[in-house]
This record gives sequence, C-alpha cells and structure tokens, in this order.
Amino acid sequence: MPKKNKETKEKAEETKTTEPSAEEKAEKTEEKKKDNKSEKTAALEEELKAQKDKYMRLAAEYDNYRKRTANEKLSIYDDATAKAVTELLPVADSVRMALENLKDASPEIIKGVELISNQLDKSFEKLKIESYGEIGDVFDPNIHNAISKIDSDELDKNTISQVFQKGYKIGDKIVRHAMVQVANCD
Repeated sequence: MPKKNKETKEKAEETKTTEPSAEEKAEKTEEKKKDNKSEKTAALEEELKAQKDKYMRLAAEYDNYRKRTANEKLSIYDDATAKAVTELLPVADSVRMALENLKDASPEIIKGVELISNQLDKSFEKLKIESYGEIGDVFDPNIHNAISKIDSDELDKNTISQVFQKGYKIGDKIVRHAMVQVANCD
C-alpha cells in the first residue's frame, strides 16, 4: 500500500500546483469585482455626464424661449399702442395748431385748449410715447423727414430750422417721423 499512498500524495500535490488555493481564488474574485465596479463606475459617470449635458442644454433652451416670448409680448404691446396712438396724432396736431393760432382769443379759451393739450401730453407720457423734433435739434434722417431746406448764417449745419409736424416714438420704435425744414444741409 505504500505505492498507493505515494500516488495519492503525488496526485494531491499535482492538484495543489494546478488548482489555485482558496485565498488565490478569493483574490481573483475580488479583483474581478473591482474591475467590474470600476467599469460600472466609469459607465455611470459617462451616463451622468451625458444627462447633465442634456439638462444644461434644456435649461439654456428654456431660458432663450422665456426671453424671446417676453420680447415678443413687449413688441406686441408697443405695436398695439403705436397703432392706437396713430389714430390720435391728428387730434394732438390740431390742438397744437389751435394753441399757436389763438393769440387774439380770450384767455379762457386759450386756457381750455392748453388744458386739453396737457391732458394729451400726460396720456402720451403714460403710454410711453415721446415726441421729438424741436427747432435747433440736429437733423437725423433715421427719425426726421426733411421736406425742405434753407441756408442760414444763424444756424449750424444740418440743424432743424422749422418743425411742420412733430415726430413720435415708443422706445426705439418710430410711430411717426417728424416733418422738418433743415438748415445748411448738403
């Protein structure tokens, strides 16, 4: 039987050398788990990064939409106000002409027309309507409509010498261009 014992011992030693021990198996399993965890972590980090990028783009898109709609609302309000005021401008022009031509009228009539003019001005102010085009202002072809020109030694170059019709605007939007006479223009 010694031969059998010897063979069994040899087989046991062979299996020991070819088969890893329990500690080695545990270490390999742990390494595989760590590799899997690091792969999963990397994949999750990549997914998180993609989701964060998607969220940031959506937030920027929403912010742009909010700003755009706010500007559109303001623009619609200004357009509607300009359209309504355009219908009232002939009345304002008539009141101003009446004031200019009431020199010989009684003081009560002049005072009444001045009150009407002041009410119109206050209404325009509440609607954020500004008048422009005064004598002595510099001529700007973007907001003034020159209907005549004169040469004058008293006025500077491209200066408004007479206003035939005042101009009106809401912010940067022109409601009506001012009709003016320009001095010393080319």
